[in-house]
Amino acid sequence: MGNPANKDIEALQEKYRKIAPLLEAEYGRKTFKPHDGMDELVSCILSQSTTDANRDRGFDALKAKYPNWDAVCHAPEDEFIDTIRPAGLANSKGPRIQAALAQIYDERGEYNIDFLEDMPVEEAKEWLMALPGVGPKTAAIVLCFGYGMPAFPVDTHIHRVGKRLGFLPEKISANNAHPAMEAIVPSEEYYPFHLQMIYHGRAICKARGPLCDQCPISQYCDYYLTEAQKG
Repeated sequence: MGNPANKDIEALQEKYRKIAPLLEAEYGRKTFKPHDGMDELVSCILSQSTTDANRDRGFDALKAKYPNWDAVCHAPEDEFIDTIRPAGLANSKGPRIQAALAQIYDERGEYNIDFLEDMPVEEAKEWLMALPGVGPKTAAIVLCFGYGMPAFPVDTHIHRVGKRLGFLPEKISANNAHPAMEAIVPSEEYYPFHLQMIYHGRAICKARGPLCDQCPISQYCDYYLTEAQKG
């Protein structure tokens, strides 16, 4: 007899293989282009609990005011908080960003995290999560988008869509969902499938009023099949 858990994973992997080409046909396939690792890290901290537009306003203001990361790290705290205020929650994000920069410099002697690219992915995640303001999602985004490393970030869209599809248990936390998605999706597909799920969550599988009648993958969706049976 095989391991039931392995059988469950195999069934979810098979579901992925059916869903992935349909999402790619709907949303296209983005080719990986590396982002600057430090930019990605700070941008991710700014993005927490806010919109992409607010994050971008805060990050753009930071870049316009400070010439380098040393200037950010040593800026007066009140001034830095005021600079990034458009990103929201600046009173907490400001000190976290400055503390993270200070820790990076103390450990590495420079404001640079490109060394992560040469580390095993789990070690790189742990190193990042030891920084102030960095949890599993931020660590995965930095590794995936900054360096093309095999980490699958789970944001609110992917958490919601993953649960509705049946990829994720209903009560799983977003933090615990990262390894669950990594077990289902082939590592070379983390980057494009992550983006396709986000696009789908924004366009069709919305938090309120999902547009199931327009969904290209409804036949594989646990939520849809359950709701359809109710009707």
